[in-house]
Amino acid sequence: MATGFAYLKLTTQAPPKLAADLCPVDGPTSITIVLLDASDALPPIGRQQLMTELTDLAEATPDYGLFELRILEPGASGGAVKFRACNPGDGSGVDALTGNKELARRRWTQGFKEPLERALAADLAGVPSDNSPIMATIQAIAVERFTGAKADSVPKKLVIVSDMIENGRDYSQYRGDLSYARFKKSVAYKQFRTDLHGADVSIKYVQRQKPPIDSVAHIRFWQEWIADNNGRFDSADRLQGVN
Repeated sequence: MATGFAYLKLTTQAPPKLAADLCPVDGPTSITIVLLDASDALPPIGRQQLMTELTDLAEATPDYGLFELRILEPGASGGAVKFRACNPGDGSGVDALTGNKELARRRWTQGFKEPLERALAADLAGVPSDNSPIMATIQAIAVERFTGAKADSVPKKLVIVSDMIENGRDYSQYRGDLSYARFKKSVAYKQFRTDLHGADVSIKYVQRQKPPIDSVAHIRFWQEWIADNNGRFDSADRLQGVN
């Protein structure tokens, strides 16, 4: 019997010590950042689609992985953080002999699932803005979340929900062609260069009626920008509906 208990002790890994945000004090096991560009309201059907997809994405976050929701705001470097927590696990993997499934489930529901749902419901309405500093915001996120030894050792993912129309003083996609060559000649090219440290980048593409834009050329531009800044382009999916 003593041998059995000794074996159980050796083979059962103790859960990590958690901080107030439910992340391990030694750092999360993965990093997922969602950047929502709410400078224009999402079409209602697209908003409904996005709510479902982001909830699924959050719940699929690995145990003790960070999930963070940010809203692109011109005055906030890296965007405004609206939700930040690690997935503590829903209790399904807890051994009944060594852990408390009910406690784990309650911690997941009250500390992760329900706060995320409230954040999504509150922050998808959109805040009108004339500027869309997408590159500057991604640059700040890369420095803050993807840089450093702890971040280097874990999987990193960035999901951008936006019409992806960069609009700033030194470079704008509201005028001129969408070629990467034109962008490289602008001041913004060096200004917003960054290191995404191999993060996987996905785009949830919001379709707008105005301005008319070649979406294929537009996505191609962002594929080049992501690769040029040491990221891995994962996918670009159009949200349903048009505004």
